[in-house]
Amino acid sequence: MFTDEALDSMNIESQWRKSQQSTQESRGCQTRAVHRAEAEVQTVSSTTSWTQTEETQNQDSDQLLQLNQDPPGLQDFLQRVEDSVIRELVKNARSHAFDGFQVNWEEHSDHVSCLHRLHHPGALERELHVTAVSWSCTGSVIACAYGRIDDGDWSTEKSYVCTWNLNRHSLDPKQADLVIDVPTAVTALCCHPEQPALIAGGLYTGDVVIWDTSQTQDPVLVQTGMSADSHREPVYEVSWVPLQKKGEFGVLSASSRGRVLLWTVDSDQSVFVLNSAYALVRQQVPHSSSFKARGSSSTVGVTSLALSLWDSDTFLVGSEGGLLLRCSFSSQTPAACPSEGQSVTPRAPAVFSFRPRSGPVHSIHCSPFHRNLFVSAGTDGLAHLHSLLQTDPLLSLRVSDSYVFQVQWSPSRPLVFAAATGQGEVQIFDLGRRSLRPVVTLEEGGAGPAATSLSFNHKNPRLLAAGKTDGTISVWQLSTELTEQSPRESGQLELIANQVAE
Repeated sequence: MFTDEALDSMNIESQWRKSQQSTQESRGCQTRAVHRAEAEVQTVSSTTSWTQTEETQNQDSDQLLQLNQDPPGLQDFLQRVEDSVIRELVKNARSHAFDGFQVNWEEHSDHVSCLHRLHHPGALERELHVTAVSWSCTGSVIACAYGRIDDGDWSTEKSYVCTWNLNRHSLDPKQADLVIDVPTAVTALCCHPEQPALIAGGLYTGDVVIWDTSQTQDPVLVQTGMSADSHREPVYEVSWVPLQKKGEFGVLSASSRGRVLLWTVDSDQSVFVLNSAYALVRQQVPHSSSFKARGSSSTVGVTSLALSLWDSDTFLVGSEGGLLLRCSFSSQTPAACPSEGQSVTPRAPAVFSFRPRSGPVHSIHCSPFHRNLFVSAGTDGLAHLHSLLQTDPLLSLRVSDSYVFQVQWSPSRPLVFAAATGQGEVQIFDLGRRSLRPVVTLEEGGAGPAATSLSFNHKNPRLLAAGKTDGTISVWQLSTELTEQSPRESGQLELIANQVAE
């Protein structure tokens, strides 16, 4: 039997042993198992929604429709003025008040200035004259022909055709970009209307030439040469003529012996082919009862030529004896002259005769703004404004006390034309002014070299080129007043065309 004290002692010992055992376990070197776990998360956000409206009738929508309705009386007003508005629109559609008017967005200029003065040193040394100037179809290149306009036997004298590209940064006014040596004087020049590299020319020997300026080594593309079909006298005019096939052009040439020839180019053989021939014989020229032709020669020596921009069948010629004639390409009347071995029988083209001048007609130009108007000039120092429908001129303006070598209408102003004079001046006239005096005179005064030729730039109407007998070509920049058309200008030109000659 154990006493109470003995039992208490035994319990205490037992608890101590358990405590020692627990302490030994916690101090062991073996670690408990380690548990690991891997987890990742990715969020995806998407929303899908749609709506569909149904036709509903409620008070709010009715009020909204009422707000969008026309104000009271608007419908009645529109119905009331409908007929009047339509009448005015039809009237505007038929009006010609703004025909030919083009908006000019370029910077306005009130001054006329000389931009360039070009020359070829070889021409200056040999004292050659500028006989013709012509702008390329791009408007960037000016072509110039050299020869002589004075008397004398200079048919064997060498001359030049020169070109300058005014858009080049390295432009040298004293040195042409291209110089074409020509064995004789060049009497006529005309750039192709669509191909900038082609230039047609007429020579003192009677040859007609086309130069290709893209071929610098041998620019002669085709030349008539000596044949029964070619001219035998100086060629005073050459022009490009549209042919029946779209995009093709022939060359029309006129000589002092009264021959007007239309040439086409055989590209396969690189030769000229005579397409049509016209001969102006004095006895076949129509005359009015009041005016008789002057001179004893049977032929009419052609000194100037112009094509109608409105009628492809019409062309005009001026002669050494002062005759001014309207001619037709479609004339079938045989010319009263021998064919002289030509491959094409010549026809008599003259259908109408205007009042003869007192001397040679140097220049004719048809208006680009009216089908019946043209201007002519010559040795009488006057510029004559004509209608194709009347014998007498509508208006005559004193240009110079000397010869007038060339006249040309502005390509942008229907009432403006320019004239190159033997006194060295270039006169610009505006028919819209009350005064018949020139509005601008370029290089006025003095007995300087004659202004023999001029040409407006059709791509840039503010540019006007003029050639002189001292071998120089001046390029002028015109003022806005001379180049920008006014709204009523075409109407004023129509009034002039409809007036009866006094």
